Amino acid sequence: MGTAFVFSGQGAQYSGMGKELFDKEKIVQDTFKEASEVLGYDMAELCFTENERINETMYTQPAILTVSIAFFRLLQAKGYRPDVVAGLSLGEYSALVASGAISFKQAVQLVAKRGKFMSEAAPSGTGKMVAVMNADRSLIEECCLKASEFGIVSPANYNTPQQIVIGGEVTAVDQAIELLTEAGVKRMIPLNVSGPFHTALLKPASEKLASELDQIEFTEMTIPVISNTTAQVMKQAEIKQLLEQQVMSAVRFADSIETIKNMDVDTIIEVGPGKTLTGFIKKIDKKIQTVRVEDEKTLAETENLLSGR
Repeated sequence: MGTAFVFSGQGAQYSGMGKELFDKEKIVQDTFKEASEVLGYDMAELCFTENERINETMYTQPAILTVSIAFFRLLQAKGYRPDVVAGLSLGEYSALVASGAISFKQAVQLVAKRGKFMSEAAPSGTGKMVAVMNADRSLIEECCLKASEFGIVSPANYNTPQQIVIGGEVTAVDQAIELLTEAGVKRMIPLNVSGPFHTALLKPASEKLASELDQIEFTEMTIPVISNTTAQVMKQAEIKQLLEQQVMSAVRFADSIETIKNMDVDTIIEVGPGKTLTGFIKKIDKKIQTVRVEDEKTLAETENLLSGR
């Protein structure tokens, strides 16, 4: 049976992320240094000190990518290689770096621009995102479609079978919530997010990102990458188009995990800050073994599991 690595997305950031392994491992320090040289600011300072920038999208995205790739390189140096990779939204870029499709330097520059484009397309306070709990997928999609006459609203994240996030313009999202309430849905949680990402409101960001992607030559992937947008293995020729679409399309994480399972994978390692993805995977399928890497303790647990395989 195989092993998958999945990479953290935006929202997993916190002050101090990566510090424990940074203090101990040269490969982690070197990755932070590489990011600092490319971006022109101190990545260690951004990640390890209390500051407001860590939650600003244009800084958050390269910070999470740096921490994730530092941990991936550490696992790689210890001889661990995944059979398949995926990521949640931003994490897809870490997955592509891990697959060899794009260099870390290129990716960190690209996600800094992606974060900037996303902030400009949907400034803080624009739109709204709400997690809809324990509701049928087709009902959520139907209510969003009906509410679309009031503005942009659609499913943005299919996180688990029990949690689907909808997003869009405030009036339209409120209308969708009203329709879901009338249909008997009991639990809906407004999310504190930077903007209504993965909806049609991000079309301007998608267009700007497309011109940046045109300048990048993606190399042949050496590890299969599962696309957020299709929940299938990415084809080499589709990388640019899928990354362009991904900004304004729903993230199909639950479906992606099903695809990974069907590739004879029984163990999934969450690589990067936080444990959001591990939590999702446990809700998708309890039989999948999950461990994660974000500090010394979780690294030791991961090594312990992988060395026994």
